Amino acid sequence: MTRWSERWSGLRGGGTVLVTALAFLVAMVIGAVLIAVADPDTQAASTYFFSYPWDTFSAAGRAVVAGYRALFEGAVFNPNTAANGTLAGILGPISETLVNATPLILGGLAVGLAFRAGLFNIGGQGQIVMGAICAGYVGFAWHLPVVAHLVVAVVAGIVGGGFWGGLTGWLKARTGAHEVITTIMLNYVAVYLLAFLLSVKGFQRPPYGQAISNVVEPNARLPHLLGGDLRLHAGLIVALLAAYAVHWLLTRSTLGFQLRAVGANQSAARTAGMSVERSYVVVMVLSGALCGLAGVSQILGTNSAITGDIDAGIGFDAITVALLGRAKAGGIVWAGLLFGALHAGGVQMQSSTGTPVDLVVVVQSLIVLFIAAPALVRAIFRIRATSAGVGGQQLAKGWNG
Repeated sequence: MTRWSERWSGLRGGGTVLVTALAFLVAMVIGAVLIAVADPDTQAASTYFFSYPWDTFSAAGRAVVAGYRALFEGAVFNPNTAANGTLAGILGPISETLVNATPLILGGLAVGLAFRAGLFNIGGQGQIVMGAICAGYVGFAWHLPVVAHLVVAVVAGIVGGGFWGGLTGWLKARTGAHEVITTIMLNYVAVYLLAFLLSVKGFQRPPYGQAISNVVEPNARLPHLLGGDLRLHAGLIVALLAAYAVHWLLTRSTLGFQLRAVGANQSAARTAGMSVERSYVVVMVLSGALCGLAGVSQILGTNSAITGDIDAGIGFDAITVALLGRAKAGGIVWAGLLFGALHAGGVQMQSSTGTPVDLVVVVQSLIVLFIAAPALVRAIFRIRATSAGVGGQQLAKGWNG
């Protein structure tokens, strides 16, 4: 009873859950305004607003309802496609949401884990690219038995991402180089390395006219979970297992305690006999390995060949997922699912209503903006702050080092 009463008190007092929900609500309201402004019928009706104002409001309402309905249909359930009774028609939207969420969860876990140790890993792009390069190369260049081929390809992706993240940790530990600078630079190195490899025979697909790799062999592909007609693959299971592993690491293990201690106070951790430098290397290797898994899900699950945009912006979206999830494994999973739904639904919204898909990105950005500014949300809704609602302040303080 005490635990539930504390949660209820936190909600009433402007706790993290309430502030997060209200931030999402405010972002959706502002998004609705933007959808209405971008709607051609609303724009046309606004030219005679003072004569017939109801026309403008009704056109705006139709645009908002149609836009968010299409968003829901593309992300959760579409009655039009479900009417045919096929599994693909019924579960297609959910499948696309989960496919989009899988690498976001893995990337968010990578950023969140590094943050808990006091590091800001914005090198997800490069680490994902390196993971995809290693996993993809093993997938199309090696010829192994069915299970062994997949396992080796996954391990190669983990090693590739972990090595790329470990470079940042090593530079931080040995030279004090700031991880933000080194991860940005390593992003460029990885991207241009991929561009070079996509022009090299043996990596590039014949007849060597396009920047695309050879196709990964079926033996190295992650199995589909709902049949071949749906894109959902076993990478989702890997992401959920990784989330549990990160949660266990941070809350149940000695290493996790050391990482959290270093993130909370380096001086105190060093005084207690902990190696801060070793923690930097270890956490960046683990963070890079998680990003490498995101690259694995991209090349062995979602795609079948490596292209220049194999990272699909996941490395940077992962930062917002980690922020929205408060750098906690459970929160990151839910944040990844939310952003996966927005990505999947945004495509449907654009195709069905003509609403620019960029508005979905705006909504995502607004969610993060309000999550990162809990005081603003409380001011809008006039909510008093309590100890249960200081999570955003602590998070912002942590991001600033």
